[in-house]
Amino acid sequence: MSKKTAAITAVGSYVPDYILTNEILETLVDTNDEWITTRTGIKERRILKEEGLGTSYLAIKAAEQLLSKQNLDPKEIDLVIVATATPDMMVAATAAYVATEIGAVNAFAYDLHAACSSFLYGMSTASSYIESGRYKKVLLIGADKMSSIIDYTDRTTCIIFGDGAGAVLFEPNMEGLGLQDEYLRSDGQGRNFLKMDAGGSLLPASEETVKNRQHYIYQDGKSVFKFAVTNMADAAAKIMERNDLSHTDVNWLVPHQANKRIIDATSNRMGVDDSKVMMNIQKYGNTTSATLPLLLSDYENQLKKGDNLVFAAFGGGFTWGSIYLKWAYNS
Repeated sequence: MSKKTAAITAVGSYVPDYILTNEILETLVDTNDEWITTRTGIKERRILKEEGLGTSYLAIKAAEQLLSKQNLDPKEIDLVIVATATPDMMVAATAAYVATEIGAVNAFAYDLHAACSSFLYGMSTASSYIESGRYKKVLLIGADKMSSIIDYTDRTTCIIFGDGAGAVLFEPNMEGLGLQDEYLRSDGQGRNFLKMDAGGSLLPASEETVKNRQHYIYQDGKSVFKFAVTNMADAAAKIMERNDLSHTDVNWLVPHQANKRIIDATSNRMGVDDSKVMMNIQKYGNTTSATLPLLLSDYENQLKKGDNLVFAAFGGGFTWGSIYLKWAYNS
């Protein structure tokens, strides 16, 4: 009897219409297109500008595209997970609202937060539910409205992040396709290098925290870059070694889109050719939880059944890891 695995069977995505280019950023902070492109690989990013719309809007749009493409009745969905670092609000789960709005009335729902590793961790969680046999359809959405926590007078962060969402459907597979292995790690000593100081239980919102601009994301770029380069590459190499994968066996590297230099370091460590590296950082910047599913959406028509995909991500906390997945369908 074949072992049941959890496979991705559908993909959807959404990015806002407004494009924030490097040229526009030049009018906001002391920077320029060459400096940004050379150091990050980013040319533009999408921003959700309409007032009253949050991460849930992005997530709903991505989910609706998936449902439409798959011609799937949302009532068949058992579980909705929203991987995000920017929930609509504290306490009330964004996923619960998303599930209701898309008509997934028979699903339970919750948020998963592991910074830029959120979607990667979500893949592990969704797959475990499927493999257990308890549920047959798990909708995993990676969505972030990073513009809501970006200080557009801080050139170290405002050049990096954008808004967007991607969604995937996990279902049972009996052909040996889907998630094969995972290597996930975290280190709490890294939490001071990439964070938002105020708004949580440690430092609740006050007039002083607002005045001190502590509700915006802070990043110690050099420390984060150093840790990310080492750990993303190490995790991807570990997955390859554990599964006897050579660079020729890997059809695609699906890396978190934080910085082109980090992506290059990971692919070089794996020995994977640039033609096998999924990349859209130039168009969207770092969309945090949405980077991995946005890549799958952009490259979906190039993926073939049986392709070996290696995912790698690194995020605040610190959190990082790699997942090995066999693609389950032809577009």
